[in-house]
Amino acid sequence: MRRLALFVATVAYCGYFPIAPGTVGSAAGLVVYITVRWAHSPLFEIGTIAALFWVGAWAGTIAERHFGGVDPGPVVIDEVVGMLITLAFIPVDVAGAVTGFFLFRIFDIIKPYPAGRLENLHGGLGIMADDAMAGVYANVSLRFALLIGPAWLR
Repeated sequence: MRRLALFVATVAYCGYFPIAPGTVGSAAGLVVYITVRWAHSPLFEIGTIAALFWVGAWAGTIAERHFGGVDPGPVVIDEVVGMLITLAFIPVDVAGAVTGFFLFRIFDIIKPYPAGRLENLHGGLGIMADDAMAGVYANVSLRFALLIGPAWLR
């Protein structure tokens, strides 16, 4: 089970990338987003987000024990979920998805309240919750950017 948990937590070992593993995990989130959006089902989209959140919390808890630290760098399943939340229910093209990617990375790094506090939750729940909140902030910001931004962004 530990091997499966590490495979999930690191998103098929993307988290072992030596430079900016969180950014690589977010890019992997874009790939998952394309797959989810291809289904054209809001129910599938929300189900995927919920399932990955809970599986990520389980895998993150095991990964913390394995790596011996809180929210270890190789754990990037939280970035995938954060990206899915960022782009949830927003019809975007490539420019909009890339904008969402950058917004999520900004909110994931600065962790505005309460995202920073959610990081203190125990185990994998804390790993997942702060990025989910960053995804919510990025989703709202992306909606606003699409509303007031240039036409090419839509």
